[in-house]
Amino acid sequence: MAVLNNSNAGSFTFILMDLPGLEAAHCWTAIPVCSVYVLSLLGNITIMCIVKSVPSLYTPMYLFLSMLSMADLGLSASTLPSMAAVFLLGQRKVGAATCFMQLFFIHTFSVIESAVLLAMAFDRCVAIREPLRYATILTTKRIGAIGLAIVTRLRYATILTTQRIGALRLAIVTQSAALHLPLPVLLGRLQFQPVNVLSHSYCVHPDVLRLASSSTLVNSGFGLFVMLSTLGLDAVLILLSYVLILRTVLSIASNSERLKAFNTCISHICAVLLFYTPLVSLSMIHRFGKKKLPAQVSMLLSYLHFLVPPMLNPIVYSVKTKEI
Repeated sequence: MAVLNNSNAGSFTFILMDLPGLEAAHCWTAIPVCSVYVLSLLGNITIMCIVKSVPSLYTPMYLFLSMLSMADLGLSASTLPSMAAVFLLGQRKVGAATCFMQLFFIHTFSVIESAVLLAMAFDRCVAIREPLRYATILTTKRIGAIGLAIVTRLRYATILTTQRIGALRLAIVTQSAALHLPLPVLLGRLQFQPVNVLSHSYCVHPDVLRLASSSTLVNSGFGLFVMLSTLGLDAVLILLSYVLILRTVLSIASNSERLKAFNTCISHICAVLLFYTPLVSLSMIHRFGKKKLPAQVSMLLSYLHFLVPPMLNPIVYSVKTKEI
């Protein structure tokens, strides 16, 4: 593989982590793991089929929901091979090329999902702040452009102008779709021990990087830049969107209308919390509490971040959205 340029690239492997203390109970641990993937697959495919087959759902909110389902399917497919190997087959050894390829897809689909959540926050912001102009602002053409922006990481944001009403507009700030391509390339230039034991059942960049036996300064710096410019910026813009939404909702005179307006955001808020809460907690542990907390805590948060949102997002939207 081209990304593996160092001389010992073919001589080192990675060992995936099983659930601590349950290594011999594959027949039991495989049941919940397989259930999560089956529910994720069925739920997200169902959402996509419903949106595609019902013309009345060809609206921005549900088109973005189908994009979220596609991102969830991609994220599930990225973690499935190694999880199946560990929990169904008991195979924990993985080659460097396979590991680097998996971490590339895992992080790529994580960033895509984050961008979809930002697009959905913008949709709710426009729907609540500019209800009369909603259909003219979020046209089918613009939704397609936002979908392309999500994949290529063309950044869009809701920006409040200094006008009296605070009109919203789209701002496009380019970011290359190749942001994650350097990650496996840079990892391929590092030196590793012949056998390297990971902390998770799949390969992620911080976990692989900590096992390197050569300097990781460039890798760490670039990884931090990618995270801040994608997931970090998305989180800030989502928060900004909800600040604008909250200002608008609080300005409504009727309590029932306030509740009705805010209720349209509940599903999205749940999706954002499901995605970002484990991510932020995991980042804090990696930065500050790695030595103080047991490995099970880090593994649990990792599973919550990568496995739970694809399973629960369709359920949340099905329960809270009358049309679905």
